[in-house]
Amino acid sequence: MSRNTNYAALVLAAGLALAGCSTGTAGTSGGGGEAVKDQKVGMVGTEDQIQDISKFCGKKDITVGFADGFGGNSWRKITRAILEDEAAKCPNIKKVIYTDAQGDTQKAISDINSLVSQGANVIVTFVDGGEALLPTIKKATAAGVKVVPFVGSPGGKPGTDYVDFVAEDITTYGQALAKWTIDQMGGKGNLVMLGGIAGNSYSQGVYDGVVKEAKAHSGIKLLNSDGPVSTDWEPGKTQQVVAGLITKYGSIDGIVADYGGGSVGGIRAFIAAGKPLPVWSANDSNEFACLWYKYKDSQPTFQVATESSRNWVVKVALHKGLSAFNGIKNDEPSTFNLQIIEDSTDPAKLPKCEKDLPPDAILSSGLTVPQLQKLFK
Repeated sequence: MSRNTNYAALVLAAGLALAGCSTGTAGTSGGGGEAVKDQKVGMVGTEDQIQDISKFCGKKDITVGFADGFGGNSWRKITRAILEDEAAKCPNIKKVIYTDAQGDTQKAISDINSLVSQGANVIVTFVDGGEALLPTIKKATAAGVKVVPFVGSPGGKPGTDYVDFVAEDITTYGQALAKWTIDQMGGKGNLVMLGGIAGNSYSQGVYDGVVKEAKAHSGIKLLNSDGPVSTDWEPGKTQQVVAGLITKYGSIDGIVADYGGGSVGGIRAFIAAGKPLPVWSANDSNEFACLWYKYKDSQPTFQVATESSRNWVVKVALHKGLSAFNGIKNDEPSTFNLQIIEDSTDPAKLPKCEKDLPPDAILSSGLTVPQLQKLFK
C-alpha cells in the first residue's frame, strides 16, 4: 500500500473530524431499527467528555468483536484489556471475540469476515491495513454490523461506510511533539521520526505532522525524508533499526516516535553504541520515563516529553458501536485533542516512573495500578 493512499485516507478523516458536524446515516441505525436522528460523526473534544457505558448498553443481547490488526506489543494488550473491562460493564454483552491479524492485511480481512459470520453485532477494529480493509468493512456494515475503526483509519466515509472513526488528532500529535523536540534541539540538527508497521496509516499521519513542523525550521534536517522509519512497534526491532540509523548517519540530535514502549529499544541502541542520547518525544510508557531518570545525570542532552498513549479511545469506539446498534444517540467526541503530559524540562510535568509497575505499563491508559499489575504479572 502506498503512503499517498494512506495520506488521502487520513486527510478525509481529519476533514470530517474538524468539521465536527456531519450527520451519520447508514452507520448509525439501530439493531434493525431506524437511524438515530441528528447523529453526528467526527465530533472533536477531550478525554473528560467520555461518558459512562451504561448509557449505551441497551437491553438486547450483544456479541462484540475486536478485530486487532496487530496484537503483539504492550500497547495492544493494554487496549484489549480496556475493551474487555469496559464490555463487562454491560450485562447484555454476552460475548467478546478477539482476533489478531498479526500485521497481515489478508488475515485482517479474513478476521472481520469471520466475526460477521460468528454473529458479531458490533465490531471495534484497529485498522493497520488502511484502505485495503474498507471494502470488507463496508460489506460488514451492509450486513447490519456496527463497525467502528479506531486510531488506524480505513478511509471511506464515517457515518456511511461505518459508524464513526475514533482517534486523537494524529497530525496535531506529530506536530506538537516535533515542535517540542525541535525547540529542545535549539532549532538545528538531525531529526528522525520512528513509526510502526510499514505502510500503516497512523504512523504516516504522525509523520505528516512532523514534516510540517520540520519544514518551519531551516536548521532541521529530517533524515527519513521518504516516510516514517518502520519499527513494527516492537522494542527489539526498534533497537536494531536505530542501531542501523546510528551507523548510517552518525549524529542524531532528536527523535519523535509514535510508540514510547518501542522507544526503549532505541534508547538501548544509543547506549550500546556509546553515543549521546538525543532529545526524544513519544507517547507515555513507564520504562520510557524510568530510563530518563536512569540517564538524566550522565546524559544531559537526553530530554523527553510525552503525550497520552490514549489506549482509552477504545472505550469510545465500543460506546459508538453500542449506540448505533441500540439506536441511542451518542454525543461523545470521536476525535480527541491531546496535550503534552510529561516534560523533563518542566518541573510541573516531570516523567512518571512507577517502579512497582512493570516496564510495559502505561500510566495514562485508563487501567488502575492493580489492573496493570495483573495484566503484566
